Amino acid sequence: MKILKELYDYREMIFNLVKKELRGRYKGSVLGFLWTFINPLFQLIIYTIVFSYIMRSGIDKYYLFLFVALIPWIFFQTSLQGGAASIITQKSLVTKIYFPREVIPVSFVTSCFMNMLFCFVIIFIVVGLAGVKLSLLGLLCLPIVMLVEYLLALGFTMIASAVTVYFRDFEHILGIIVMAWMYLTPIIFALDIVPDAFMPIFKYNPLTYVIEAYRDILYAGGVPQMSELLYSFIVGVVVVVIGFIVFAKLKRHFAEEL
Repeated sequence: MKILKELYDYREMIFNLVKKELRGRYKGSVLGFLWTFINPLFQLIIYTIVFSYIMRSGIDKYYLFLFVALIPWIFFQTSLQGGAASIITQKSLVTKIYFPREVIPVSFVTSCFMNMLFCFVIIFIVVGLAGVKLSLLGLLCLPIVMLVEYLLALGFTMIASAVTVYFRDFEHILGIIVMAWMYLTPIIFALDIVPDAFMPIFKYNPLTYVIEAYRDILYAGGVPQMSELLYSFIVGVVVVVIGFIVFAKLKRHFAEEL
């Protein structure tokens, strides 16, 4: 509760860091903020060509099936991989002034989350062009799905950012973990093609139900299975609590390690 109160007291700093991250992400580039949309669009085109024409998936409107899962995954991936180095990147702040160090990973994940929200403008355009009739109840569930994913991203990023300060190789190891995690989540393929021998891995993966919930709402035009999403929510809360505990224990010697 003390940490939460401190984060609230430093909410303006979090806001300023989020704004700085969003402005500085593509600073100096010609297209600037447009890269927010260009990067996922090019990934969408590549995956669609591969799985629609080369390795035929047989999924109707595969571009939409992929897009509504790819954008949330990019948020999670960017939060975890970029957030792992967030303390090191902000070492000038950490070593010079006092503030709750949790502000840094929280602001980084929040900036990635805001970036995803901007991309959802493109998602809704694609959904409209695809002729999907969205359910009002499903749309009302969408913020809940986003909140669950935010909790998961924040919890894992808190742990990764603290550990990386002491073990710099973890940032590179994380790249391998995240790559494997992507293929253990039904992003570029449907869950029903997963062999029974590997199904338990997908079932215990909290992101499986998050991605399926996005698809239920934006691809199928229905309502997500909230009972399944509850598992992801519980895991998210547990990971956030563990993340803050681990971060609190390791942050004491950040200045010396940096």
